[in-house]
Amino acid sequence: MMRRLFVLFCFATALSPLGQAPVVTRASSAAAPAAALPVRLADRDFWRLSTQWSEPNGFFRSENLTSNELLFQHVLTDLVARTRPGDVYLGVGPEQNYTYIAAVRPSMAVIFDIRRGNLQLQLMYKALFELAADRVDFVSMLFAKPRPSGLGPKSTVVDIFSAFARSPRNEALYTQTLRAIKNHLTKTHALPLPAEDLDGIEYVYHAFYWSGFAVRASPTYADLMTETDDAGAYRSYLASEERFSVMKNLESKNLVIPVVGDFGGPTAIRAVGAYLKAHGATVSTFYLSNVEQYLEQDRKWTLFCRNVASLPLDRSSTFIRSTNRGRGFGGFGPGFVSRLGAMLEETRNCGS
Repeated sequence: MMRRLFVLFCFATALSPLGQAPVVTRASSAAAPAAALPVRLADRDFWRLSTQWSEPNGFFRSENLTSNELLFQHVLTDLVARTRPGDVYLGVGPEQNYTYIAAVRPSMAVIFDIRRGNLQLQLMYKALFELAADRVDFVSMLFAKPRPSGLGPKSTVVDIFSAFARSPRNEALYTQTLRAIKNHLTKTHALPLPAEDLDGIEYVYHAFYWSGFAVRASPTYADLMTETDDAGAYRSYLASEERFSVMKNLESKNLVIPVVGDFGGPTAIRAVGAYLKAHGATVSTFYLSNVEQYLEQDRKWTLFCRNVASLPLDRSSTFIRSTNRGRGFGGFGPGFVSRLGAMLEETRNCGS
């Protein structure tokens, strides 16, 4: 199905009747660098941007608290070779974004989703990244499991998840951490979160506490974090303290911004693009998962293509797509596999 949609994609860009309006790009090295972006956002600016860029809460067919793409790391070597550190990362969905962010090292990240529930999930993660001293603390708080002895900065991700698999969930730790998450967001950051968002954060956190690594039955969180790239190297965002620190640093500076938005909608992508252009920034990476499949089904793909064409792009700007080639983890096929695409070339003829 996705192969056929990709062919439709190519014909759509080649045959678009909407004219040949060019994408705005950085024409030379003399253009304003991505360093013009803020090195830190004030709390009020973080929430203002998230709110202004967002669209109304939408509907998706599933909840997606964790990824179902076990092989998503297999493009990392090629992705890093194509992109530049310091540009801007865009993505969709839950935690797989963190592994891509840790690899491309952007100066800012924006994570979209049509569901407001994903914004609530991202806010939970934001608080945990900032509260955790290290990866072990982070996993302990995320699943409300007491920290096992013997783990430290040099522990492998396999060691960490193996040890926590033997650590039972703890209700007192859950209650303590949930309170800390809400206090951190509403008091430390003074975010004016409505009751809907606070309830949503509690719902998400309880799912991690109650289900443990099996928030999604297959692949589990441990499966996702201990998977490797195509060369057999551990590169998830929890694979090392260095990778974890990339996320912790960006979150602590309010530079991972959750946005509620339909890829084919009128506001979210275009508002982000206008902000990035005003700050001389370029999009490094746009992780799409398999959202284009649904855009095609809902007759919104052309709107999405026009939205992407409005972003500040250059020849290094890279799509990451997921294609379902089989039954997936635990079945007889490889499941979702990822591939890369050149954003500038693929959207050149989409119009505005």
